[in-house]
Amino acid sequence: MNLSGNPGRVAGLLYLLLVVGGPLRLLYIPRTLFVRNDATATADRILAHETLFRLGMASEIFCAIVLVFLVLAFFRLFERIDRRQAMLVVIFGGVMPACINFFNVVNDAAALMLIHGSDVLAVFDAPQRNALAVLFLRLHYHESVASETLWGLWLLPLAVLFHRSRFVPRLVGAWLAVNGIAYVALSAIGMVLPEYAERAWNLAFPALFGEMALMLWLVVRGVPQPALDPDAPRAGAVATPASG
Repeated sequence: MNLSGNPGRVAGLLYLLLVVGGPLRLLYIPRTLFVRNDATATADRILAHETLFRLGMASEIFCAIVLVFLVLAFFRLFERIDRRQAMLVVIFGGVMPACINFFNVVNDAAALMLIHGSDVLAVFDAPQRNALAVLFLRLHYHESVASETLWGLWLLPLAVLFHRSRFVPRLVGAWLAVNGIAYVALSAIGMVLPEYAERAWNLAFPALFGEMALMLWLVVRGVPQPALDPDAPRAGAVATPASG
């Protein structure tokens, strides 16, 4: 697999790392360790599986770093097509979500310190510490809900860039735009009408595979280096003879 001559495939492989690392803290750990409306049971499960919980923290840092490199790879692909749109991809898709990831690691660290009850936290009794720990875990959740807006906003300029560049099929670009709109809607519903958040996720789930389709296309096909040359002829273009 030639990566040096195919920057699109590099972006696809970075995307694949996000797909592999992201679900651990976002989906698996909450479903495995958190017990709804039971702070003591949640604290006990985290203590019993502390290594798993810490791996979730590490995965968020890992994903934040990968995300920055991913948007820089996209910037390399698209800076000659539309530099402003490419910069929006970097800001909304890389810098801001990566910062939220780091903030959420701090939330998890605070929850873990409270559960252990070490040092000055020992002045609180166990139920109080567990309740505060769950508060930080809920802050983590609400920051993730808010960041879904960014998850969606960065896909919109990215979809525009892919549409204009013809690097991927138009269906994939359109699906990516729908994916972005779905994320923004899910974020709004999660903040304004949280009682409908789970139902909205179930309804929007097919739309959220737009990123997966893009990732698979880039991993398999990529964007070869010659396609980035603005003077290179497009596929299907007819060469015109030189005058004179």
